[in-house]
Amino acid sequence: MTTTTYGDAIRLGFDYLLSRHPEVFVMGQGLWSPWYVGNSMTDLEKKFGTDRVIDTPVSESACTGAAIGASLYGYRPIVVHPRMDFMLYCMDAIVNQAAKWSSTFGGQAHPAVTIRGVINRGGEQGSQHSQALHAWFAHIPGLRVVMPATVADARDMLIAAVLCDDPVLYIDDRWLYGRTAEIAPIATPPLPLHLMGPALLESGTDLTLVGASYTTTQCLEVADALRQQGVSCDVIDLRVINPLDCGLVARSVEKTGRLLVVDGGWSTCGLAGEVIAQAAERVPLGAWKSSPRRVTLPDAPAPSAGNLEDAYYPQASGIEAIARACLAAC
Repeated sequence: MTTTTYGDAIRLGFDYLLSRHPEVFVMGQGLWSPWYVGNSMTDLEKKFGTDRVIDTPVSESACTGAAIGASLYGYRPIVVHPRMDFMLYCMDAIVNQAAKWSSTFGGQAHPAVTIRGVINRGGEQGSQHSQALHAWFAHIPGLRVVMPATVADARDMLIAAVLCDDPVLYIDDRWLYGRTAEIAPIATPPLPLHLMGPALLESGTDLTLVGASYTTTQCLEVADALRQQGVSCDVIDLRVINPLDCGLVARSVEKTGRLLVVDGGWSTCGLAGEVIAQAAERVPLGAWKSSPRRVTLPDAPAPSAGNLEDAYYPQASGIEAIARACLAAC
């Protein structure tokens, strides 16, 4: 076992891929700068060369389109967008091209491109640098979307995404970069992406808590606080949000009778609502002990002022209060 951080685990994933797969290369803005990508790519350009770790001009659309084209010629490119907000410039390439090619050409073309989108919130960056747009991409058939929450998944899901023959959106959150954990060596061979699904991180009988990426860590924090009060929770990390598998969530709710979903996006047409809808479709009415609840961002753009950010982003204490309301309902 090795102790490492979330950000360093991403770097380990890049190192593994670049070392063993000559068809892999990385391109994007600021890849040689910790200001853009933290410690997740430190010195990779020195180890593997600037022809494989390419710091590009500022053109999200051009970089993404070029990577998709390269993937159709046998490469496995990784495009890095240090802020998800500016992936909006390349929506046509992702939604109308990468996600559609396999279906359009009867499975004869597979754009094995990985698009890394970084959620970079807080720090008074304002509404145009703070968005988590994962629900948008999870809506698109043909595009796999993963959101690793744990240190091990940060490494292993990156490897699985790049070795997958489908286009994959890999979303990581800067708020997770400093988290530390012990991780095992990379499996031989690495676990393929289609075998990765939701994970039960903690087991309990009173409440089902569901999160993805950073909100999974908040669910674990809330579960720990509730445990001190004699309440046990199932904590489920979704990990993959397209295709979304809510079977584990439904089975958990049949046991606990209560569901609280925590999502880092907005409520309307969001991930939390989809999880609740799928659970409602699968779990018999008689199994519910209280109405399902969700915690999301307010339906407003992110503020710039630090004191308003504290109120805008859900905190563990507020999530715990809603969890207690679920437990109190009959």
